[in-house]
Amino acid sequence: MDQFLRVTGNLLEGFGMTLQIFAITLAFALPLGLIISFGSMSKFPPLRWLVKTFVWIIRGTPLMLQLIVIYYGPGLAAKWAQSLGSSFFLIDWIASWTLMERFTAVAVSFVINYACYFSEIYRGGIESISKGQYEAGQVLGMTKTQIFFKVVLLQVVKRIIPPMSNEIITLVKDTSLARTIAVYEVIWQAQAFIKRDGLLWPLFYTAVFYLVFSGILTLLFNYIEKKMSYFRS
Repeated sequence: MDQFLRVTGNLLEGFGMTLQIFAITLAFALPLGLIISFGSMSKFPPLRWLVKTFVWIIRGTPLMLQLIVIYYGPGLAAKWAQSLGSSFFLIDWIASWTLMERFTAVAVSFVINYACYFSEIYRGGIESISKGQYEAGQVLGMTKTQIFFKVVLLQVVKRIIPPMSNEIITLVKDTSLARTIAVYEVIWQAQAFIKRDGLLWPLFYTAVFYLVFSGILTLLFNYIEKKMSYFRS
């Protein structure tokens, strides 16, 4: 019993880190994704091409690779620039960092990655709204901003809930990748018991935490979807 309580306590501590990664990613990636979607729909071709290329790179490469690059990249790139004889003060300052702070690297990586995925969901939702609704708003004398926030956005939210919920539940599981750079989330804590005590069951025990949290999110999104059912034709 004492062993079970000790394992549970450590896993709860690790799951607290998992929740922090989850919350910070959503808080920043949701609005950033909307901004990126505007860039990918821009009528200015160079900006549209640049944003779409960036989204393609982020979506086309593994999140684990992005974690490693963001964690090790800035310091190593600055030291490489120093080796070529560069003496710009900013390069010297960056090179003085041995590594980026682990949690910061995780937060930046997850926010950028999920913002790009969310941006495509936003874009699909916005482009699914018929042009007639924009024209109707203009006839009523509404500005483009008013049309977007008062007419389009609410309908977009309703349409993107299913794909958004899928990505957000995937985020819960992707937080386990933080252990790649030794951020002590729940699976890292479970693996510590394997190395230290030879216990395998704590690793399977982590599934309970993921299943409960994912189940709560599923119920929440089902509730939101039902509350927004008044958009059905």
